[in-house]
Amino acid sequence: MTATVPPSRDCGTGPLPVRRLTRDEDGERLHALLWRAGGGWRMVSSAVLGGGIGERAWALNAQVSHGYRRTDPDRHLALLAADAGARGPGVGLMTAADVSRYGRAADGGVGAVATAGLGVRGWAASPARGTAVPAGPGTVNIVVAVPVALTDAALVNAVATATEAKVQALLDAGYDCSGTPTDAVCVAARTPRPGEDVHAFAGPRSEWGARLARAVHAAVRGAAPPVTAGRCP
Repeated sequence: MTATVPPSRDCGTGPLPVRRLTRDEDGERLHALLWRAGGGWRMVSSAVLGGGIGERAWALNAQVSHGYRRTDPDRHLALLAADAGARGPGVGLMTAADVSRYGRAADGGVGAVATAGLGVRGWAASPARGTAVPAGPGTVNIVVAVPVALTDAALVNAVATATEAKVQALLDAGYDCSGTPTDAVCVAARTPRPGEDVHAFAGPRSEWGARLARAVHAAVRGAAPPVTAGRCP
């Protein structure tokens, strides 16, 4: 049984304003962050709902219970978004981390919001073959908004830049890891309009890629909990 409570508060009006939602689900109080981007945005994402590249109107980062067992996470996220009043196609991410403890940052018009639960973490290139991947949703989720139009290739480039910045932030925060096995990212850029410049690069030394990297780095640093254990597995 899911009961969605009206949004609890508006979490800012910067380049990526999110609204925090609270709901009671299966006896737990859970949170979510919703960005209603509206029209005129293209998003690239690895998310379970709305992944790939396409026109998207919103992005939802929803907390779910530890030991999540539903086999239809895309439908679950779509229902949560609809209950919150989101309309049209969107991107839905989920995590077992408490998303009310998020980090946010802005740099030169680029906005980033990150949530980070790092109880299960490690290095992307594991030395062991067949390393077990823990079940459940990803725990480091990143949503970024870039206020200019990007080509498809630049959108993919932006995902790589955001991931590099995430790893840098984790190392700077004292973690000995590259992330969790199921992290997710969503990068939004404006839909090109006739006669408008479309940027072909979003690497960390391009104008917009550098801004994206700094915003993501700061947001992840703000979201990452203090290191309480030793080295990552």
